[in-house]
Amino acid sequence: MHALNLQPKTLTLAERLADLAVDALIDEADLSPKPALVDRRGNGAHTDLHLGLMHASALSLWPAFKEMADAAIEFGDVGLPLREALGRIGREGERAMLATTNGVNTHRGAIWALGLLVAAAALENTNASAVTLCAARLALLDDRYAPRPLSHGAQVAQRYGARGAREEAQLGFPSVLQRALPQLKHSRALGHGEQNARLDALLAIMTRLADTCVLYRAGETGLQTMQLGAQAVLDAGGSASLGGRRRLHELDEQLIALNASPGGAADLLAACLFIDRLESGAF
Repeated sequence: MHALNLQPKTLTLAERLADLAVDALIDEADLSPKPALVDRRGNGAHTDLHLGLMHASALSLWPAFKEMADAAIEFGDVGLPLREALGRIGREGERAMLATTNGVNTHRGAIWALGLLVAAAALENTNASAVTLCAARLALLDDRYAPRPLSHGAQVAQRYGARGAREEAQLGFPSVLQRALPQLKHSRALGHGEQNARLDALLAIMTRLADTCVLYRAGETGLQTMQLGAQAVLDAGGSASLGGRRRLHELDEQLIALNASPGGAADLLAACLFIDRLESGAF
């Protein structure tokens, strides 16, 4: 084939949104130093996860995210048919993820959050409020075919009255719109650098989120440690400051000692990075 005929393929909207979702998951995994989470330094509070596994898991979800966007484009509006198609595709994506990770749950919560956002972005423009509102409308619909096992998040919600991933989506991702995105933009405006701005966005989520992953692993003590510790980092100047880095190191040690990994906050950071990239048009 002549070299002049080697033109780059024009990606469809569904392919570009799937790329964006996978990029968000990989960017979240790579971000360091995250308290008690898998990152470039190590496994955090996990014994069954590592960075390579997180990357492989994210890549395995690309076909599911593309299919979700394609389904949204095909159905054309929010309704039960689309919601149930997304549920079916999400369960197939979860099986593909578990096959890749040999049964380790790496991104189950992210499939739910990013799947809704990918579908919503395929229906709406790149305005964050419009996309999250559309995702909320989808999340409020009941998938008749969804299995009803009592997940860890559901168990925690029953015991502590915590708002889990489902409720976060149904409310339009307030942890993203009201905390993570404003903090991300604020830290950027202060010139703190992209990695520090993303860390600050994660911490902003952690200050208020009733993270069901932390509650399941470490109860209310773990949750209070996470929330107060994250606020202490921001109060000390954030991840870009020396004082903030000291507080971040302390929080990391405290959460690892409690075996408390803020996986719910990590999923919402990925959602934040997805929406941020959408708004910038850089996809």
